[in-house]
Amino acid sequence: MEFAENPDHRAIRETVAKIATPYGGAYYTEHADKHTPTDELWQILGRKGFIGINMPERFGGGGAGITELALVCEETAAQGAPLLLLLVSSAISGEVLSRYGSPEQQQTWLPGMATGERKVVFAITEPDAGSNTHQLSTHARRDGDGWVLRGTKYYISGVDEADALVVVARTGTEPATGKGLMSLFLVPTDSPGLTANELPVAASLPEKQYTLFFDDVRLDAQQLIGVENEGFQQVFHGLNPERITGAAICVGIGRRALALASEYARNREVWGRPIGTHQGVSHALAKAKIEVDLAALMTAKAAWLHDHGLPAGEASNEAKYAAAEAAYAAVDAAIQTHGGNGLSTEFGLLPLWGIVRLLRIAPVSREMVLNYVAQHSLGLPRSY
Repeated sequence: MEFAENPDHRAIRETVAKIATPYGGAYYTEHADKHTPTDELWQILGRKGFIGINMPERFGGGGAGITELALVCEETAAQGAPLLLLLVSSAISGEVLSRYGSPEQQQTWLPGMATGERKVVFAITEPDAGSNTHQLSTHARRDGDGWVLRGTKYYISGVDEADALVVVARTGTEPATGKGLMSLFLVPTDSPGLTANELPVAASLPEKQYTLFFDDVRLDAQQLIGVENEGFQQVFHGLNPERITGAAICVGIGRRALALASEYARNREVWGRPIGTHQGVSHALAKAKIEVDLAALMTAKAAWLHDHGLPAGEASNEAKYAAAEAAYAAVDAAIQTHGGNGLSTEFGLLPLWGIVRLLRIAPVSREMVLNYVAQHSLGLPRSY
């Protein structure tokens, strides 16, 4: 792993930053407050090849890796326009379909996903299962050559923007343990029997959340992704990239918050001196800067491991934890630095607070990351 960024990566950062800059600030705040998609930014990034930068070249993608997609996630966020669906459609669904999709599925979906014209979101979370994937109750039963899908999914992002879902469903039971066996299915959002109800959230985000009801949705055999009953293993090829790109978004938000706070602290004068001269202000921002930089290093390491086919679970979880905590602290310090102006719409900090607070919970909560590290990294007894 090289610590000096290569010219290609610098070019990605510079180009994405230039594209995203007009869509940060007031544009993002307005869309976040109204819960309306930032379509203009998504479309131009797609036309320029950045939405599908990690997807195979033969389907119109950039042929790069999660390292490069993480740069796109970070830089859009650093300009004040974080895009949650990059970690859902491009990272999870893009990686899963690129690795496990049938030739027909890949040809049908990946070209549009690569250009940003189509979005495929991810449906795993359920109201009664939490992080316990083995206890998912949404199930698909065999029906002739196809399947019938029934169940409920909860807090699914961007369904209104998506053309299809990658759905994780139970298709059997492991005889030795009684745990559920999972399979992945590609389900168009206009499928008969699928109902999507918006789930109102108080956080200011452009992306909406949904509860999904699958009422005997009929699936063709061709809608199975990969191998039946191997979905649990397959899905982690998408979940590690989800954690990495989520971490990258957090790093970018941390950078954005610190840039705004530093500018304000340099220019805001009280009693004849800039407030940045006071250590009560400067030390909080310096500490946040250090934490964001450290999180960026772990994010880069996790992406490098994934792209080189090496075990990336530990690093991906640690990156997501570190980056979410660092971004949260950076935004909080930025709001405190602004004083009352930190709550003003004009300064655009509260939408950043909303998304980093969300990212401490999802796509995996900080507590579940600590459980993972305790059990898998330290060899401690399972606590749950």
